[in-house]
Amino acid sequence: MRTPLSRLLLVASCACVAGCSMAPNYQRPAMAAIPAQFKEEPGWSVAVPSDAAARGAWWDLFGDPVLGALEQRVEVTNQNVASARAAYQAARALVQVQRSALFPSLTGSASDTHSETFSGQNLVGSTAPVANNASAVNSRYALSIGASWEPDLWGRLGNTVNQAKASAQASAGDLANATLSAQGELATNYMQLRGTDAQRQLLDSIVADYARALTITTNKYNAGTVSHADVFQAQTTLSNAEATRADLERQRAQLEHAIAVLVGENPSTFSIAPVEWKPVVPEIPALVPTALLQRRPDIAAAERRVAAANARIGIQRAGYFPNLMLSGSIGTNSSVLSQLFSAATSLWSLGASAAVTLLDAGARRGNVLQARAQYDQTVAAYRQTVLAAFQQVEDNLAATRFLATVAVRRGEAAAAATQAETVTFNQYRNGIVDYNRVITAQQSAFTARQSEIQSVIDRQIAAIALAQAVGGRWTGDAVPANPPR
Repeated sequence: MRTPLSRLLLVASCACVAGCSMAPNYQRPAMAAIPAQFKEEPGWSVAVPSDAAARGAWWDLFGDPVLGALEQRVEVTNQNVASARAAYQAARALVQVQRSALFPSLTGSASDTHSETFSGQNLVGSTAPVANNASAVNSRYALSIGASWEPDLWGRLGNTVNQAKASAQASAGDLANATLSAQGELATNYMQLRGTDAQRQLLDSIVADYARALTITTNKYNAGTVSHADVFQAQTTLSNAEATRADLERQRAQLEHAIAVLVGENPSTFSIAPVEWKPVVPEIPALVPTALLQRRPDIAAAERRVAAANARIGIQRAGYFPNLMLSGSIGTNSSVLSQLFSAATSLWSLGASAAVTLLDAGARRGNVLQARAQYDQTVAAYRQTVLAAFQQVEDNLAATRFLATVAVRRGEAAAAATQAETVTFNQYRNGIVDYNRVITAQQSAFTARQSEIQSVIDRQIAAIALAQAVGGRWTGDAVPANPPR
């Protein structure tokens, strides 16, 4: 003879066998033909990671320990990253909540009730006599346990779990992408700050040169060999250089403040000491185009949102079919505590109920159509993310290639302009040329030397952007487009 519990388990087993999923079979959205190589760098192929840099720690290729220490802080104290981390943890918790619906729920209750009646007692406003104060006390003890379960006959609950899982994996991609973006922004600001330090050092030497030129011009004026206009021009050149130096101080302060926020520190208590500028432009390890789809966390997140939208179609399709609910309970009650568990006071029940919507004026069909449209929307967003990723890689490949040539030419121009400035000023001291020629040579030399520094900064920033474009990780440490479930 089957017990109530065995009957409930038998019905549940049958329901599990009959279960199915209404979601379409998921496949990653197809992309247009992926080229075998990048257009802007045909020679790129899979490369072995540099032993000098930890896999994933792409900033180590710049060889700057201060930058490395700041980058390590981003993952811990950056508030945008902390927000993304909290969102990911919430998404994981939601998976646990949705998964719990697949299993029976068990409830229990217990009560201990005492009641007493009074007889022959006057009520307010009553003229009836009081007979006596005798009373009767009744006690009732009860204990019950109940269980309910909704078998996932049509895959609605399973697809809800799958949707939550895919959303959590997308949130993990968002977290990785937020971290990568913050690290890239920090590296960019840091390189600009160090470049600003180099330009300030350049301005210090130029201001000193211009001050010496002003002294020489003043002496020549006092000797009567030049006009007062030459002195004014020399003073103008010096003042403009000092103003440019002060503006560089402003730029450096703002960059320092931005870095402080990126590492989660108050700008009022944060500072970066100037150091000698020793720029390093790293060679970014290469990869083939197909590997890009597995490296970029934003691509991984977009693909997981497609999977979540696919599961939602199954959730809405299940609305066409009835929901089955199984329930059972066992309880006992007695007026005598010692008899609470006797057979005569026990009661059990086992039941099943089904509900289905017969007429909804097209609401379920609309939900399915909406889910399909949202799926198409996520597919388009995924493909757009992939196309944008390839664009960013191509853009930065072109930038790194052309900026290398720019840096060489800027260096040549700076060397030539510096020599021209020296020759022109010597000619002026010997009375061969006027001061206008000196001013022109000085301005050309300053612009050329400043452009030389900027060209190196541009190359560093392009290398940072390329590292972000390829996902920030080198060969052998790729972020999977389909994270483990």
